[in-house]
Amino acid sequence: MADGDATVLCGGTDLTPQTEAGVRQYKATLLNIRRIEGLGGIDASGDEIRIGATTTVSEICRNATLAEIAPGLVQAAGHFASEQLRNAASVGGNLCNASPASDMSPPLLVLDASVELACWRDGAVQTRRVPLERFFLAPRKTVMQPEELLTAVVFTRPAADFVSRFRKAGPRPALEISTVSVALGARLAGGRLGAVRVAMGSVAATPLRARHVEAALEGKPLDAATIAAAVAATGEDARPIDDVRASAWYRSHLVRVFVEEVLNDVRRD
Repeated sequence: MADGDATVLCGGTDLTPQTEAGVRQYKATLLNIRRIEGLGGIDASGDEIRIGATTTVSEICRNATLAEIAPGLVQAAGHFASEQLRNAASVGGNLCNASPASDMSPPLLVLDASVELACWRDGAVQTRRVPLERFFLAPRKTVMQPEELLTAVVFTRPAADFVSRFRKAGPRPALEISTVSVALGARLAGGRLGAVRVAMGSVAATPLRARHVEAALEGKPLDAATIAAAVAATGEDARPIDDVRASAWYRSHLVRVFVEEVLNDVRRD
């Protein structure tokens, strides 16, 4: 989860296959932070929700409070790889891997989450927070400095009328890296969506907020016409490419389908 003289890992579920494939190389020191006190756990007791970097995807999946206040995040955790990998993979590692297909990024983006970065400087631990939307720069590249470590993900407790959803597609429902993913987060009152956030994965160089889709939904009645406008707006936000996993055309089609599905799901509720 940080660069420098050591290769830092927690679960190693991304690092190990990347190293074996020759994409990355281990540095002289391999530092496992899994058991460092204070880097794990979920604190949902206050207005700010804090998820420690070493918290596993399984822990997120099983957390009753998160299931209540941020169901889209728990849905994403439930579709993350296999049960064995969920038990090892950490939320911090998934974010620091900076994959465009990261399963945890879209649901955290719609929660307006930030990452906490810490380093040892001038004889003390210094921390800074970076909005997740500005954390990713390119595939496998983030704003994190070589001396920094991602220690937590934080977001404000959603309002009581907050709704969230997550959809993902891959060659298999859970075991594969996502071909496309879509997350929705918004406040729903009087049949209208407010504070709308839509995020997409695997349709650009980084996970992204779909600003045009959000604008098509903000303050509008959640009816068939609004949903159709939001679906049409996906073409302004998604910029997929052809690769070995899917064509750009197929990804563009899927993202339209998923936006329509999550909105209709919220509408039915």
